[in-house]
Amino acid sequence: MIQLITGKKGSGKTKVIIDKINAAVKNTNGCLVCIEKGETLRRSISYKVRWCDAEQFCIDSFDSFYGFIAGMLAGNYDIKEIYVDGILKIAGADFDEFGRMLEKLDKLTGEDASVTFTVSADPSELPTSVTRFID
Repeated sequence: MIQLITGKKGSGKTKVIIDKINAAVKNTNGCLVCIEKGETLRRSISYKVRWCDAEQFCIDSFDSFYGFIAGMLAGNYDIKEIYVDGILKIAGADFDEFGRMLEKLDKLTGEDASVTFTVSADPSELPTSVTRFID
């Protein structure tokens, strides 16, 4: 399952994802992963969450991001929730590529895991391939 938290820069998306991550620590039976570029969230989330810096793994495109997630899920079947802050900072701002990656990721995760992204864009700017994942 894919979920998107959208809004312009400064609209509070990071605070929302921090709250979701910390609530999930209490309610999820399985592993949690947080991916971001840099270390903005590292000290704001529970130590029980596996934190990853995308730069450390040289993730710079939607293809490499998808491969990273697929590898994580293949190596650890206990991952239940993945949180990604600032996907456009990590992989680029090509909304069509983002939509294609979301489709592939949705098939990959199925009902076994959920992936929540923050997207720094107004929903009106995004193509249908992306907006269909907005709650």
